[in-house]
Amino acid sequence: MSLSKFTTLFGTAKPVIGMIHLGALPGTPLHDADAGLEGLVSAARADLMALSEAGFDAVMFGNENDRPYELSVDVASTATMAYVIGRLRAEIDLPFGVNVLWDPMASVALAAATGAGFIREILTGQYASDMGSWAPDAGKAMRYRDRLGRRDLLMLYNVSAEFAHSLDRRSLPDRARSAVFSSIPDAVLVSGQITGEAAALQDLKAVKDALPDTPVMANTGVRLDTVADVLAVADGCIVGSALKVDGITWNPIDPVRARDFMDRARQSRAHTGASVTQGSV
Repeated sequence: MSLSKFTTLFGTAKPVIGMIHLGALPGTPLHDADAGLEGLVSAARADLMALSEAGFDAVMFGNENDRPYELSVDVASTATMAYVIGRLRAEIDLPFGVNVLWDPMASVALAAATGAGFIREILTGQYASDMGSWAPDAGKAMRYRDRLGRRDLLMLYNVSAEFAHSLDRRSLPDRARSAVFSSIPDAVLVSGQITGEAAALQDLKAVKDALPDTPVMANTGVRLDTVADVLAVADGCIVGSALKVDGITWNPIDPVRARDFMDRARQSRAHTGASVTQGSV
């Protein structure tokens, strides 16, 4: 996949995507029943405003608080995420994506229901994970996307699963090259071991060297002091924990941290010559 579809959506060759971690959803162990749906909407709205005002290129809604994670999520989780995003839809002035952990079919369905521009998921490979044996089906998810009339939906493939160990003996760059050949991702993501932990820069570089014509992004653990190094190698990044109050994943976004991070990212992109175009929602 060339960079053109990627840059058309995000408006830059090196987008910075800010995470909106929804509160734990109904039916999950950490759900705050007293705060209810209005609490979920209010917290997501505050994070959305902080990211928008800081100048992020895009946002992504995810259910990171739904621990312990599932490989096939309850339909109530997807429905609640659609409700929250629907309540905020008129206020979203950036490209946005969705990620229902760890269920590609639910992510595609949620994107179709809300008009999201992209999804992030584990779509290829086989893993031993905290959730048990993990073997996603990219072909099924891609066909589902097309059946729902969303051929325009960008599919961001995470090729180094968090909370898991790949059972594939091939190197990470070889697995990434194979995923691009066989599964047609719009971007490849490289992750650390768990949420908030950085991918090794040498892994990011190795995957990018193997995929010069495919967008490659850092998926986890990018911080204010590392974003320049990351953007010198990668075609963008996804950031969540570094933007939170005290840098803690489960806290709300700190507007000052978000603004400082995006200021540093813009400076870094200027040095790398990343072009800016007109994005779309």
